[in-house]
Amino acid sequence: MLRIRGTVGDLPVDLTVEMDESDWARLGSHLGIQVQDPVPQGDISAKPAASRNDAIWDIAQELLRKAGQMTGPDLLGQLEGLSGSTAAGKRLMVRMRHSASVKVESQGDTPVYHWIE
Repeated sequence: MLRIRGTVGDLPVDLTVEMDESDWARLGSHLGIQVQDPVPQGDISAKPAASRNDAIWDIAQELLRKAGQMTGPDLLGQLEGLSGSTAAGKRLMVRMRHSASVKVESQGDTPVYHWIE
């Protein structure tokens, strides 16, 4: 599920979009990342397919990587829309904070998330 909140002009918008694995793969391809395809049922030697949460995590990382850096409130807003809820967005932020590819620095009251390679 993907939740989009914001405004169109003066009108508030709160839109929820149901997405299946193929929809996530198409979204990932538009962002320039590849979401793993499901593993065929008969192939037990292959590793398990990425779950929806892994697909969201991949897209969240790509979002910060392409931006280079984002303030905490801006990143949370993007992650809320991506994950569909404030709680899930906050969980993604905590996961990013502990990622080796992300550096968080404090600028006054606002943390700034930087993508590092």
